[in-house]
Amino acid sequence: MINFEGFSLSQNLKNSLARMNFTAPTPIQVSSIPLALEGRDILGSAQTGTGKTAAFSIPLVELLSRSKQGSALVLTPTRELANQVIAVIIQLLGKSNPIKAACLIGGESMHKQLGQLKSRPRIIVGTPGRINDHLDRKSLKLSDTGFLVLDETDRMLDMGFGIQIDRILKHLPVKKQTLMFSATLPEEIVRMSAKYLKNPERVSMGATNVPSIKIKQEVIHIKQEQKYQELIKQLQERTGSILVFVKTKHNSKNLAAKLCKEKFKADALHGNLRQSKRTTVMSAFRNKKFTILVATDIAARGLDVPHIEHVINYDLPQVAEDYIHRMGRTARAGAEGSSLSFITNSDREKWNAIERLLDPTKKKENFSKGRSGSGGIQRDYKNKRRGGGRDRNRGGRGDSRSGFGGNRSTEGFRGNKPAERSSDNRPADRYRDNKPTDRYRDNKPTDRFRASRHSEGFKPRNIEGFKENKPREGGEKDYRRKSDREKPKFFSKKSKDFKNRNFNAGNRNKYKNKESFN
Repeated sequence: MINFEGFSLSQNLKNSLARMNFTAPTPIQVSSIPLALEGRDILGSAQTGTGKTAAFSIPLVELLSRSKQGSALVLTPTRELANQVIAVIIQLLGKSNPIKAACLIGGESMHKQLGQLKSRPRIIVGTPGRINDHLDRKSLKLSDTGFLVLDETDRMLDMGFGIQIDRILKHLPVKKQTLMFSATLPEEIVRMSAKYLKNPERVSMGATNVPSIKIKQEVIHIKQEQKYQELIKQLQERTGSILVFVKTKHNSKNLAAKLCKEKFKADALHGNLRQSKRTTVMSAFRNKKFTILVATDIAARGLDVPHIEHVINYDLPQVAEDYIHRMGRTARAGAEGSSLSFITNSDREKWNAIERLLDPTKKKENFSKGRSGSGGIQRDYKNKRRGGGRDRNRGGRGDSRSGFGGNRSTEGFRGNKPAERSSDNRPADRYRDNKPTDRYRDNKPTDRFRASRHSEGFKPRNIEGFKENKPREGGEKDYRRKSDREKPKFFSKKSKDFKNRNFNAGNRNKYKNKESFN
């Protein structure tokens, strides 16, 4: 099918598609629109940037235009995606269509949204949290909603919206048409479809676990402290709109501010911004008022800005699937784009997960083998345990007495197996030269976070309370406890030891001064 004529659409909708320059449907639209017009439930998946929004918006508008009753509900995971979907639906409706639409998202004025609901819109687009707010206030009724769309369903589950979606569905009628669309189809989505959909048609276009073939992917292995200077270098070499992904909201704000000081036109987009500010930033970026957008993963789903030419992963995503969604922000609608990822030593595990997602046949990297040129160190994760070195073959303890100061490489042990000991090499012998008495032989639990106090060259930070093992000479300070000080076997009341002991012990009321002893 080379155009939309074969879908038997209304003339008003055809005119709207012509104004939007929608000339030829995409593969996902060719497969989904006829099934949706027949009233079938659909479980659809396709690569990002292939026109999934129009694939459910066109039949939604067409079915509501054929009847004067009924309404439709579209749920999205983020506010930006909700604004994008409502903009497409309003364009499809056109100015002469009496059907009204409302967008209910968090961060906006509740009074403004209540005003929209008073006009009785038949199309509701929103996020699950704000939809539930209106249902609790009884300002929204979904009893006649016969058309339900769950867009980016996998993202909604990742964000914890599963319970809120269940609450919303309790307000919908049992008989309804449901469409679920997602860029990826993990097992959770398939199980969810069995719960929400009735005999759904599976529509899948292309591999969902790979980015578009028109995206040129590059990788740079780099140290953490060199990332910023490398980013400056890459930005100077690239032209056009650039989307830079970071991990946290704080980094997004700080990195955008630093780029502005470097004379780049940049701004930040993250979850801490007010909705009005987020809308302003996105509007300015779409109108090319600045060329570099530093964003968190809230911009990874559904963000449709056709002129984005480059995507830079300054920080790798926490979830491997988000890498594909990030790449989908460029090369939209058949265009070409490029992506660049910075990979540090701490990102190896994340990058391995991404590579295994892109190529399931790839084996997991063994970290016990050092990588040349990466600056890494050899690590043995098989025997690595928390809380210092402990020997599994000796009940979880690294020495014969205490598991807090021991080590697998200490005397008398080789690896994980106890070495042969002679009568001259008993485990207790290693303490006899260093420990003054048996009383202080056991280590404290806190010693596992620092070197053993019996190791060579160790000096305790707080030596108060430790017993000196050498004789005290004149003028040397005594660090022992009073109970441990050597008492004279016999002394008279007039002796010097008796005077000092009683005078320093606080008996000043009885003995005003030392001269009272004479």
